[in-house]
Amino acid sequence: MRIVSAHAGTIPISSSMRNAYIDFSKMDCTILALVSDVIVDGKPVVGYGFNSNGRYNATAILNDRILPRLENASIDEITDDGELSPTKAWDIMMANEKPGGHGERSVAVGVADMALHDLAAKIAGVPLYRWISDHYGDGNPDDDVFVYAAGGYYAPGKTLNDLQDEMRGFLAAGYENVKMKIGGADLAEDLERIEAVIDVLDGDGSRLMVDVNGKFDLHTALEYGKAIDQYNLFWYEEVGDPLDYGLNATLSENYRNPIATGENLFSVQDARNLIRYGGMRADRDYIQVDPALSYGLTEYRRVLDMLAQHGWSSRRCIPHGGHQFSLHIAAALKLGGNESYPGEFQPTGGFTDDAVISNGRVSPGDLPGIGLEGKAAFYEVLRNLHA
Repeated sequence: MRIVSAHAGTIPISSSMRNAYIDFSKMDCTILALVSDVIVDGKPVVGYGFNSNGRYNATAILNDRILPRLENASIDEITDDGELSPTKAWDIMMANEKPGGHGERSVAVGVADMALHDLAAKIAGVPLYRWISDHYGDGNPDDDVFVYAAGGYYAPGKTLNDLQDEMRGFLAAGYENVKMKIGGADLAEDLERIEAVIDVLDGDGSRLMVDVNGKFDLHTALEYGKAIDQYNLFWYEEVGDPLDYGLNATLSENYRNPIATGENLFSVQDARNLIRYGGMRADRDYIQVDPALSYGLTEYRRVLDMLAQHGWSSRRCIPHGGHQFSLHIAAALKLGGNESYPGEFQPTGGFTDDAVISNGRVSPGDLPGIGLEGKAAFYEVLRNLHA
């Protein structure tokens, strides 16, 4: 097979809400369609990719560097025994790139890597999680995946009652665990917000995650940690700058409950430094590296291998992003779960339109590839990209 054409574009996924660090009023996203020469039911098979929320589009990098390399590759350079090999294609996309400086390059390659894996699974006629499990895993994937509902953002005019109603909506939709933002108000107000959500959770703080989005300095991180310790939260997330491993290490010495971080680490090298120097504890903490932002599944597998070498279980990994690609990866490689953004970051976010959340778990579904064809509004946007 060969890739006949590649089509990259940019779409908005904006919102009026904010976290402790940024608002989402200008948030956008790269989308990609890779059209192959494989014909099924009279139509070419197309692989789709996109980037997670929180990072802006990387469309220019794709168009200027990554896609030309992929389109100019020979069949032998991107296939293995006649089958499309995303791993070999990854090497082609990264040709002539210096190490380090991951930045938005990791996003561009992650989008293309996603589309390549979508294409490979579609050509094989199987859901992506089964393709991944057969090629990279043990051939026995999880049937469904733990998911939690991420919300609790700051928004103009949003009251405590509004926050509680939002969380009740998540529970009614089948989620059992929820996440909210903190750090965008003072400590007293945030504690009031946390307690309001715990009330909705029948007083069980272990069902609640809180997310700082990297805003705190060490003093504030420790101050909040001391104040929230009483709640026995599911986790305390991305408390300081993602590369401030010293802050994270000091926090782990002073905060007994679980810490989660890693969504803004985009390479195996950065993730390794977190494990070496960040004080992360393999018995309780969580790694949130997002495959869509960090050079794709090809690099994410290297992260998992590194973690295993340091005594970490894949079950301690719950990727950031809240989308269908990570859901397939979580099922295939037996991760601890996957994030979910019910109703947010549309049309890219969330799972297929017919996905059912039950007891806080969801299945990747049976559509070939990632299954983005099962997200009607998003699929219309993707299809128009290469029409």
